[in-house]
Order: sequence, then C-alpha cells, then structure tokens
Amino acid sequence: MAVTVSRRGFLGGFTAAVGSLAVEAPRAFQEGAAGTRQGRRRPGTDEYDAAAKLAFNENPYGPSETVMQAMTTAFKYDNRYSYPDGNLVQELAAHHGVKPENLLLGAGSAEILQVADRALLGGGRKVVGVTPTFATVYEYASGVHSDSILLPLRADYGQDIPTLIKTTRNNYRDVGFLYVCTPNNPTGLVVTQQEIRQLLDGIPEDVPVLIDEAYHHYVETPAYATSIPYVLEGRQVIVARTFSKIYGLAGMRLGYAIAPKPLIDRMRPHCTGSINALVKWAGVTALRDTAAADRVRTKTLGLRKSTTAELEGMGFTVLPSEANFFMVHIKRQVQPVIDELGKRGVFVGRPFPPMLEHLRVSVGTAEEMARFMTAFKDIVGRKTAV
Repeated sequence: MAVTVSRRGFLGGFTAAVGSLAVEAPRAFQEGAAGTRQGRRRPGTDEYDAAAKLAFNENPYGPSETVMQAMTTAFKYDNRYSYPDGNLVQELAAHHGVKPENLLLGAGSAEILQVADRALLGGGRKVVGVTPTFATVYEYASGVHSDSILLPLRADYGQDIPTLIKTTRNNYRDVGFLYVCTPNNPTGLVVTQQEIRQLLDGIPEDVPVLIDEAYHHYVETPAYATSIPYVLEGRQVIVARTFSKIYGLAGMRLGYAIAPKPLIDRMRPHCTGSINALVKWAGVTALRDTAAADRVRTKTLGLRKSTTAELEGMGFTVLPSEANFFMVHIKRQVQPVIDELGKRGVFVGRPFPPMLEHLRVSVGTAEEMARFMTAFKDIVGRKTAV
C-alpha cells in the first residue's frame, strides 16, 4: 500500500523509528535518513583512524596514485576562480557517449537529488518511490515543502514495478518525478533492465524518472543495464552517478546527472557550482585510470562474496547484493548489535525501517572484514535452528 508522507511526517516518523543517533561513539558513524550527520558527534582522529569503517559504503582504498598526483598538481589553481579544469564535462560526455549539454555536475550525486527536488517538485508536486532506499531524495523533498508517496518493497525486497506504475498513474497530476535506486541502498538488489523498460513504458511519458546508479560499477548480473541509453532516446530519464564509490572520492564530493537537455536546463539554475579545482582534475584522471577502478572492483567483490559465504555457512540469510555492501538477516533487532560492534571498533550501517532485523555492512579491506567477522561471531554467534 502506498503511503503519502508529508514533510512533518517524514522527519517525525524517521526520528521515532530510529531514535537519537547522537550520543554514543558507535552511533556517531551511522547515517541519518539521508546520509546526513547533523547533530552527531564527530569522532576524533585517532578513534576514526582505528575503526573498521563499514557504515557508509565507501571505497576503503581511496583514490589511485594517479588521481592523488592530479589533485596535488591542481593545488596551484587554489587561488583562482577561473582555471583549467581538465575539460571534465567534455571527458564525461565522451565517456558516456552523450553531449556536454546532457551533463550537470554536482557536489556528489546527493546534490543532483537535491537539485531534482528543487527543479521538479514545485507547485505541490510529489516524488514517488520505495522505502527503504537512499532516503536523501525524500528528505530534500520535505525541505522544499513537498510530500513523498512511498511504497514498501516486495516480500523478496525487490522494488515493485507494477505498483510503482499504478501509483504514478493514479497520482499523475501530482507527481513531480519517480525515484529508483539501482542497485538499491540498503538492499543491494538491482532493478533489472526489463523492469526499467516496463516502468518507463507504463507511466505517462512526461513524468521524469530519476535513476540513481551510484553503485553501477559493482554490478555483475547481466539482467542489469545502465539507463543512459534512454537519455539518448529522449526519454524523461535522469541518471545520477557519483565518484564517491568506485573512484574513492567521497570526501571530495563529485557527482553528475545525465539527462535530456530540457531536463538539464530545468535543473541547472538550482546547482550551487561548488565543485572545486582538485576534484575536477581528480574526476578526469579517475575516468582514465580504468585499471585502478578494476582493481577496486575485483577486491571488493571478492571480499563481499567470501564474507557473505561465511555468514551463510553460519546459517544466516544474506540478500543477493550487487553492490559494495550487503544485508544479513540476523533474526533479532539490529540496533543492539550495531552498538556492540561499535564498542569493538567496528562501525556498520544504521537500522533501515522496517527491515529492523537486517544488518547492512559495507565491504572494507580484508583486515576490516576479518575484524567484522570476529566481532560478529562473538556478539551474534551462529543462527540457532528454528
């Protein structure tokens, strides 16, 4: 059943479900509804550096050496407003086979979601999507005094495409855009290429669909495909991408949208233009350093598979993730487990209502995953037979 959540309802409901995350050290590492950390104590340098950081789906290896060198060289532009930027937009356009007019840069893909809300949710229009997902888009909607129409996941934790279509059509006059995260955060499950086509063909053709592909680079299943070709067809599709994951630039903030020119033109006035010189050169270099991205992908997928296989061997069910994180069903409330892991210096994802028995774990380094498994076995142990 679809639920319409108002601005007040979204913020109040989330606070009631998750509770205060600002007190204890372990919870200082947990995401808020939309990955925000306002009001939370930031850990000190020593505490942060010593922790196994498995909470935010980051790349634990950081930028490649070539990217670091590019950023170091770009420091010479720090005192300038107008400087050579490596032609980042043109490089991205060539990389994706689109025109520069189809691209919009943002400070991370989160800014792209915020810009979409500002541009497309005027006049009381609503965003339609599922929950749980990357809820930033709903939080930003509340910030522009718009409502969200939220649908539950299917019993298998996939996104219910027929119901998304029906809900969008039933609320057609009030819908500003539809949001789909694939692979979905926090489940790691993809919306297949066939399902995306079904969705686009099933809704009114003038309803924009924002497709968040933050974890695109980690997907292995052939059932998935990027939705960028729909942009080339002129469909009302916005694809959001980020340099925060595979390229290891989360702290530098760089993302972008790919969409038809009319949609980009609607969004552009709402951008802050806050992309700095260092990350522009980092982005250009990261795109070219495909070997580094391949190394990160290989390590990450290998560690995800070995860790989830060990958990399944202990009797736990793990959702079939296609991302750099996974969810394990621990058959108990996750918050006490999160807190106990935190006391051991292992920081994992927050609870994701209503999946309050599923623990989301980012894939870190081999050493971090070993620390997680040691602590998990101590706290949770093996699943007892039912």
